[in-house]
Amino acid sequence: MPGEKPSKETVLAWARLMRAGRHVLGAVERDLKQAGFPPLAWYDVLLELRRAKGGLRPGALEAELLIAQHNISRLLVRLEEAGLIERRRHPEDGRGQIILISEEGRALLRQMWPIYRKAIETHVGAKLKSEKEAGELARLLGALLE
Repeated sequence: MPGEKPSKETVLAWARLMRAGRHVLGAVERDLKQAGFPPLAWYDVLLELRRAKGGLRPGALEAELLIAQHNISRLLVRLEEAGLIERRRHPEDGRGQIILISEEGRALLRQMWPIYRKAIETHVGAKLKSEKEAGELARLLGALLE
């Protein structure tokens, strides 16, 4: 029906966004796994911790990553067991804790980045016609994040 919301085009955009996201994420995950690296979520957590010079509380990390609290808790345990992060008591709140990236975590980021960068180019950059098209896609997706 004309004028009906959402339009057919909007529904098609939604469906393609969901499929494309799953497809590209799966391809990137496969590339990392084939190179012997852990899942992309590990990289994302370590990157956020590296960016946060003084570490982050688990809740702040959860907000940055949009990962459910129970998932982030399990992930942090695995990262800590692997020696990639450190937990410290929060200096102003003895009950709270701060999560910091370790030197081993920084090293893993450096090792993973070349594979991750290549995967982004292979599964995204090479499929777009130009840098202009990549910029337009980034702009359109950015509108969805506002």
